[in-house]
Amino acid sequence: MDKAVESSNLAPSLREPALLKTNIVGFNTIVIREFNRIIRIWGQTIVPPAITATLYFIIFGSLIGGRIGDMGGYTYIQYIAPGLIMMSVITNSYGNVVSSFFGAKFGKHIEELLVSPLPGWLIVAGYAVGGIVRGMIVGGVVTAITLIFTHMKIHSIGVVISAVLLSSIVFALAGMINAIFAKNFDQISFIPTFVLTPLTYLGGVFYTIKLLPGWAQGISHGNPILYMVNAFRYGFLGVSDVNVGLAYTIMIGAAVVLYVACVWLLYRGVGTRE
Repeated sequence: MDKAVESSNLAPSLREPALLKTNIVGFNTIVIREFNRIIRIWGQTIVPPAITATLYFIIFGSLIGGRIGDMGGYTYIQYIAPGLIMMSVITNSYGNVVSSFFGAKFGKHIEELLVSPLPGWLIVAGYAVGGIVRGMIVGGVVTAITLIFTHMKIHSIGVVISAVLLSSIVFALAGMINAIFAKNFDQISFIPTFVLTPLTYLGGVFYTIKLLPGWAQGISHGNPILYMVNAFRYGFLGVSDVNVGLAYTIMIGAAVVLYVACVWLLYRGVGTRE
């Protein structure tokens, strides 16, 4: 009798380390799989944004930028460089998660994760980290290309790193929500084409909103990408069209809300058990 009670008391303590190990292995497996996928198809994940960024710098920075003149106290190519880096991070963080998670749904192997002992919050975190990894890799490549065309100084390394990480987290999670609701491949391309791209181009990547009339500036302040781009630009150049503190509040708040939403949708089985 005493031995039975003792063994029942020990069972939870024995299960906890095993469960922790299972969670760590499962999380690492998702991240490593995502990383391997990024590297395996590098011609689709890394090369296109590098070519696109190069064309932007050649056309807008070198050819057109010389005629535009200074902006915000910097040459035009220096001014748009942080925005182009952030744009590549945002689109690739989003694109990696939406394509990977929807691919798992389409291939029916998402069911293996759902029936595994991995909790939903860890599955969401694993896919989000995969998106962040791709965003950081592409961002690093675009930054290297930037240095070919112009000199970049860093006003605050802490702001640069935190702003790019928070932005990457937000759009990785947004990509997962898109993938959860998507029922076909057309629906995973609709949001990037008709929502994400316009918001990015109108988010102060190529211009300061101070050039806009008052009513247009007011509308621009409703664009969350404006705050991300300007926080990142502040880290490099020390100039911003918005309050940097407010930008961090929006980024952190969006990350928390989107993460909770992703976990809730996964637990409810929306888009995965239908």
